[in-house]
Amino acid sequence: MNAESALAKLAQWAERESLLPDLRRAARATAAFMLPLVAAHFGWLAGPVVYAAMAAQNIAQVDVRGAYRVRVSVLLAMTLVLGGATWLGATVAPHLAVTLAATALIAATLGLWRHLSPDYGPSLAASSALLFLIALALPEGTPATMAFYALGGGLWGVMLQASLWPLRPQHPLRQTAAETWQALGDLFTAMAYDERSPEVRQRAIADREATVRTTLDRTTALLGTGPASRLRGQLDALNLTAARLATRVVVFQAALDAHRDHAEYPRLTPAVQPLLTALANTARVVALALVSRQGSRLATAEVRLRRLGNLVQVLQARIAAHASGLPGSGELVDLLRQLGEQLPAVRQQLEATREGGPEHRAFSLELPELETLTLRPLAAVLHLRARVDPALVRFTARLAVLLVLGVVLFRLGHIHHGYWLPLTVVVVLQPDYGSTRLRAAQRLLGTLVGGVLASGLLFLQLPSAVLLTAIAATIFGFSYHLRRHYAIAVMCITVMIVLLTEATTTVTVQFTIERLVATLVGGTLAMLAALIFWPVWERERFPGFLAAAVRANRDYLALLQSRLATGGTYDQAVVAAKRRAETANSVLFASLQRMNADPAHQQRRLEEAAALANGNQRLTRALTTIGLHLTGTAVAEPAAAQFATLAGDALETVARHATGEAAATARLAELRTALEAFEAPVAAGAGRDQWVFGQMNRAAVELGAMLLAAEDTAQA
Repeated sequence: MNAESALAKLAQWAERESLLPDLRRAARATAAFMLPLVAAHFGWLAGPVVYAAMAAQNIAQVDVRGAYRVRVSVLLAMTLVLGGATWLGATVAPHLAVTLAATALIAATLGLWRHLSPDYGPSLAASSALLFLIALALPEGTPATMAFYALGGGLWGVMLQASLWPLRPQHPLRQTAAETWQALGDLFTAMAYDERSPEVRQRAIADREATVRTTLDRTTALLGTGPASRLRGQLDALNLTAARLATRVVVFQAALDAHRDHAEYPRLTPAVQPLLTALANTARVVALALVSRQGSRLATAEVRLRRLGNLVQVLQARIAAHASGLPGSGELVDLLRQLGEQLPAVRQQLEATREGGPEHRAFSLELPELETLTLRPLAAVLHLRARVDPALVRFTARLAVLLVLGVVLFRLGHIHHGYWLPLTVVVVLQPDYGSTRLRAAQRLLGTLVGGVLASGLLFLQLPSAVLLTAIAATIFGFSYHLRRHYAIAVMCITVMIVLLTEATTTVTVQFTIERLVATLVGGTLAMLAALIFWPVWERERFPGFLAAAVRANRDYLALLQSRLATGGTYDQAVVAAKRRAETANSVLFASLQRMNADPAHQQRRLEEAAALANGNQRLTRALTTIGLHLTGTAVAEPAAAQFATLAGDALETVARHATGEAAATARLAELRTALEAFEAPVAAGAGRDQWVFGQMNRAAVELGAMLLAAEDTAQA
């Protein structure tokens, strides 16, 4: 029984990992890094192979999304940047003044990469700075030779990635669409009714909602890149169904949790839990079926969808029979009906995306996406905005000053491996203080533990074969944990550096001490710079994000009222307004998290800020519930228009108050009193109208709480 349980857990782990990129990324990076080293060990390759190995590793571990030609374009562009950074470092190395100018230029490009691509920019910034600094400190051969090896290693990394595309039973667009369903499964898991407190559970749901919104938008953008095709249309339809499914589940959960204080609530939640579990499992199976195209996966998905449909029907009947005393029970039943209506579309669209033919294929039939091997598709993944984020400008300025200072210290101090100091600055310094503090602590801890382990290994006098195996293991560990546990990744790379150096020369404990000291100094400089050098405190940015999110809800409400007055439906314009509101909420919560990580003296009324952010998100859910009740029949009751006018005025006032308008601040109490007096005629309505008015009353309460929180900030 224990063996069976262990095998079952292993199978579940394998399924989960198959949807995540960590194992594949680690395997690619290890193969890319080790081939040049092994070739040099056996004398098949001579020269500065370390540049080839590092360039290959950094290119191979990039997870590029989208069509094949987009992947090729991004990887080739990154390879050119790595080769150029290596050449520049080797060229300017003999001249200190030119070196400092080149270092400032490299720092400027690091900010540029972040501006052009939030997805790939940070990775390219770190790897290009690494090769520049190593070439600056440890020149091996002519600049042209070193750049040639870096370019060759980068191309080897590109070839390694591309060689797997025909063999892996998936298409990059399939993987992109599957990420949406994986994020959906995580959201449904976060909704589980368990031992967590309501506050912790709601925070987890909010985080997962933001992830789903970001993933949906990213998938939509990537599916829209490139020529139209049957597959793109099918995947886009499936992505849209995922968005609809998420909307209805979130609205159902919010409508149910609104009655948390009712006596029926504790008896109803245990019946809802199996539905949430089934939703999470079904979403993950859909993701697996989508990327594998195997008939067995599709059959499993169909079984899951059928069971999910049965659970929806059973829960509808249970609520109608046993929870009729719960206010809004009819609304819950109707939301479940809407949820069940989405399931046949999932089954049909998933079947349509399956490639015909045998269950297992050696080569994908979708490789014609490689037809255009040019750099033109690169523009599809770049953010070619003329306006640069002021926070990024400040970050780049700090980075330039610290990089130049770090280079001066290790060049004038004649420290052999002194490039570790400015490199630590590159990987630790982040645009905001909280992330910088976290990175510094993780890097110091990882370096300390890795240094201790590596120092112990030095006494073992490992044979060359064992040494190479240990290097491969640490590279694998670094790449696997890089986006999971940064401290563990740093520990692995620290051990790897010691082992790699030991393979070419004798290493003493002083070597690891030098790395630890360099890490400590570089991390300290980064922390001090984030704290005192033109810092970006989130309290200065939060009001703007809050105003944008509140106004997004205002516009959403105005559009909904227009549809209610004219008998409109839940059309694309309403969906687009909902997306804008949800995206603005995601940005707002990210800002709130950053402010929470800032020093205490730089936080401004954090509790009130959190109340405003959470209230605005709950208001978005209430508005979405109203949107789902747009049936094409007009609402004649004047209270609907009255609420829209009053709520729109309140939202605009909160937005103006957030940006510091004194006149708006003076109206907060007046509007709160008006909202407290408002009551939509729930009893006068029937069916749809009753539910709409109920949500208006709920929204009025949320708005009143937001106005009260805004008043508290005004009195601070």
